[in-house]
Amino acid sequence: MKKQQQILFLVVVFILMVVLADDDLKQLQVKQQLWSTSRSLLQQAPPKIDCPSACVVRCANNWKNEMCNKMCNVCCNHCSCVPPGTGQDTRHLCPCYDTMVNPHTKKLKCP
Repeated sequence: MKKQQQILFLVVVFILMVVLADDDLKQLQVKQQLWSTSRSLLQQAPPKIDCPSACVVRCANNWKNEMCNKMCNVCCNHCSCVPPGTGQDTRHLCPCYDTMVNPHTKKLKCP
């Protein structure tokens, strides 16, 4: 009889350990899922735009059209943004594009 009680006790302890371990595993899976979701939201790349088309519009009135398009595409590929229109008054709508400077001359890089 004592042997049966010991076996029964061990079985109950084993089942309890399995239940607790399963609960811990579920909590860990939930934490990992929340972490991966928040991480993927933070690491999403900015939406890609059609840089060549946007730069053709941006540089339409520029007297150095080829150079304007070249530099605009460089800036667009880096920032994924091109300000609307052709004037300087809309530069602030794309902060990355607006603040990019040539490292040598310290002048604004984007047309």
